[in-house]
Amino acid sequence: MDTIASLFSFITWPVSWVIVQFHAVYGAIFGPNTGWAWGLSIVSLVILIRICLIPLFVKQIKATRAMQTLQPEMKKIQERYKNDKQRQSEEMMKLYKEAGTNPLSSCLPILAQSPFFFALYHVLNGIASGTKIGYINAEQLASARQAHIFGAPLAAKFLDGADTVQKLGASLTDVRVVTAIMIVLMSASQFYTQRQLMTKNVDTTVKTPFMQQQKMLMYVFPIMFAFFGIRFPVGVLVYWLTTNVWTMGQQMYVIRNNPTPGSKAQAAYLERLTKHVTHHGKVGRRSEKAIIKAIVAKGRERNEFERKFINSLNKAGLAAQADGTVVKSVATETEAQSEDGVTTATAGAAARRQQPKRQSKAQRQSGGTKQTGDSPSLEKSDSAETSDTSEQPDSSEETDQPQDSKPTAAQQGSKPGTGARSKAQSGQRKGGSQRPKSPSKK
Repeated sequence: MDTIASLFSFITWPVSWVIVQFHAVYGAIFGPNTGWAWGLSIVSLVILIRICLIPLFVKQIKATRAMQTLQPEMKKIQERYKNDKQRQSEEMMKLYKEAGTNPLSSCLPILAQSPFFFALYHVLNGIASGTKIGYINAEQLASARQAHIFGAPLAAKFLDGADTVQKLGASLTDVRVVTAIMIVLMSASQFYTQRQLMTKNVDTTVKTPFMQQQKMLMYVFPIMFAFFGIRFPVGVLVYWLTTNVWTMGQQMYVIRNNPTPGSKAQAAYLERLTKHVTHHGKVGRRSEKAIIKAIVAKGRERNEFERKFINSLNKAGLAAQADGTVVKSVATETEAQSEDGVTTATAGAAARRQQPKRQSKAQRQSGGTKQTGDSPSLEKSDSAETSDTSEQPDSSEETDQPQDSKPTAAQQGSKPGTGARSKAQSGQRKGGSQRPKSPSKK
């Protein structure tokens, strides 16, 4: 570890300078030789580094999601070229290039903060051995050696012997208890961070080897931290515990406000967003508009949670737009009242009820059913003829009038429909000889 730390000795100057500046501030509050002053200086160094690494963290999230999306295609390439490793690697690199991602992008935050981690380790080792490293002078070195965190010196380790710990002005029991608690907290925070990523922010609809790999790392990382933790000084444990807690909180925020599509976190987020939008009738934050815009752009490719979100908005009389905003749907606007006080929907229903019913073929031939809209005079003449016909015997039996004779104009007017349409309905032909009617049967 000392050899690796020496490789990053060029960063010890900026790292030690930052620690000294924070120590000057906290030393004025808690005292220059206290563990609070030196411990909070290390915590502030972590926060400063992690703030600078936020853009890389965002890039890591995008790369991780892109890798999750590419897993089905990667599996196909592996099966297609399972006997040709070189062609498999070429196709993988081509797929990464087309998608604009890289597997190493998900490791950027860890790789970026590794130099600062080893530089801090190098500085703390110098404090333990009494050697000036970086920007720390002799006075500050003596102050750091006197600083204790809960009875454990900053430069003490879990594996140090009683003589080494006694030179730093502490007891072996205090050092091992403090370091053991910090190692457990460090491993537990790493386990919880990885677990919430697997249980809440992974697309459950896609079963890929990537998920199995992440599940394996959920158990491997805590064991690695426990193995290396017993070799870290207390100051490095403070650094690593702080960065784990920061990562856990940062990931909880991302999972809650920008979850992976298809995950349980997205279902919970869209449920909260539905309640907010239906209550206020609009979208407030820019991040919410971006998510709604992405859902609308998917169209038929939406997952079940996204379809449920769109349907919930429609039931509430709202419609999601392509720009991420939410407006009242067209169905709600058509219920506005017209000038005569009748709503459009009601007027349309009344108009549909006033339309005449379609007559059957038998009704059109017999002419017995009157169409809706006939004038009252026609209805009266029809009723008069019906009564006269019922009182008089059948004309086909008492008169010698041929049955194929043409009806009179009055008879034509009494039947429903006039003109060529009525003739066609009564079985008559336009022009030429008329088809004889069959004698009525009693």
